[in-house]
Amino acid sequence: MQVIPSLLLASLLLLLLPSTEMKRPGKGRGLRGARHKLTRDRVRGSGRHSRSDPFRFLALQPSNCSESTESGEVYVDCQDRRLASIPMSKSWSREPKHLLLARNRIKVLRDGAFFGYGSLTSLDLQQNQISLVEEGTFQGLTRLTTLLLQHNRLGTLSEEALIPMSNLRYLRLYDNPWNCECPMDSLIRTLQVPSNRNLGNHARCAEPLRQRNRKLKEVDTELLCKESPSTGTPQGDQTDPTGPIEPSPIRSKLDATALCHTYIFPQIRMDCRNRGLTKVPTGIPEDVVHIDLSHNSIRHLRAKDFQGARSLRTLNLSHNNMEHIDTGSLSGLLHLRELDLSENSLYFVQYGVLEDLYFLSQLRLGGNPWVCDYSIHYMVYWLRLHPAVKHSGLLCRSPPEHTGESVEEYVHSYNRECPKERQHSRTDSDQTDPELWNMPLEAQGELEEEEQEPSHLRMPQKYQIIRLS
Repeated sequence: MQVIPSLLLASLLLLLLPSTEMKRPGKGRGLRGARHKLTRDRVRGSGRHSRSDPFRFLALQPSNCSESTESGEVYVDCQDRRLASIPMSKSWSREPKHLLLARNRIKVLRDGAFFGYGSLTSLDLQQNQISLVEEGTFQGLTRLTTLLLQHNRLGTLSEEALIPMSNLRYLRLYDNPWNCECPMDSLIRTLQVPSNRNLGNHARCAEPLRQRNRKLKEVDTELLCKESPSTGTPQGDQTDPTGPIEPSPIRSKLDATALCHTYIFPQIRMDCRNRGLTKVPTGIPEDVVHIDLSHNSIRHLRAKDFQGARSLRTLNLSHNNMEHIDTGSLSGLLHLRELDLSENSLYFVQYGVLEDLYFLSQLRLGGNPWVCDYSIHYMVYWLRLHPAVKHSGLLCRSPPEHTGESVEEYVHSYNRECPKERQHSRTDSDQTDPELWNMPLEAQGELEEEEQEPSHLRMPQKYQIIRLS
């Protein structure tokens, strides 16, 4: 009978223990502490769930992502892997400094998506399908300096999402359908701070109609929250809603960063293929190493088109139907190693075009209608002076008698035949004139000069010819 009271006492103690745990004071007090604890518990809970559920863990595993080291920094390349979510940080053998997630199928960035990626300095999320970024997405990325979100489907983004990235220096947001209304007020004001000159450059409004094509950095923030969310027109009777719509600002220059895809691994490169360009876009960053401008309609390369692109190593201008290259168009490209001018409409290269290419090692010239006349000589002479340059495709297209002939062979035959003609005519004149047989060569030269100039234009002889044996 004494066992029953003991069991009842033990049951009461077990019931009281949870209540004492609930009353135990926590570390965080107040609303801020509660929010911090809630966020921490969510993140920890998601981590525990991932470890406990093997199927969820397999679903988040990266598919054929690669790890590499460049200049002592770890890169994780998950581009073009059809990922729909962010891979777990535990998936890698080392903590990455750079995470490349471009060209995937990510649609939403959830709170705590980058938990465990505290060492990241650059994050590439361009060319996905991202339409929503929650406020706690980038929590913990205190070392991040570069965030690429261009070429997505973002219509709005809160400033709160950027606050955890205290060291952010480069933020790319262009080519997103930004809705420039009241929810964007805090972000636009942040972008317009003068010290944030590299945040959100070239990003433009898609809606409302009155703001279309206007840069986020140029939007009047005082009018953002005064406009009606449904119509996009000011409230009250300030303007007539049926009146004419103000014209959108016209883009006068082609911005390279807004038109082309920019990649940072393994070196900074810009992909401007098939963009319908008729001229080289402006604003090419000076740290770009590779540029691909092929398959466009750039027919004329103008002087200073690549001014400022000092770090350029490779330049692809093939398949542009290019007809003319101005002298000075490639000036400043002192470090260029590879140049592709193939599949264009070039007849010759103007004198001086190649003079700044001191370190060029590869030159592609095939698929151009090279005309083998005197204008093609500059190209051959420049190649002779730079024997380390490997070139291909330099074949005569016209005139018909030289079609298919190597341009170098044409120039060589031209120089070989031309002196023979002069020498043959000189020899004939010397042999047919008996008066010159016994005359010294110096005197013959003086006689020829006298015969060529009228007497009243002859200059007095002021020098003496001395033969050195």
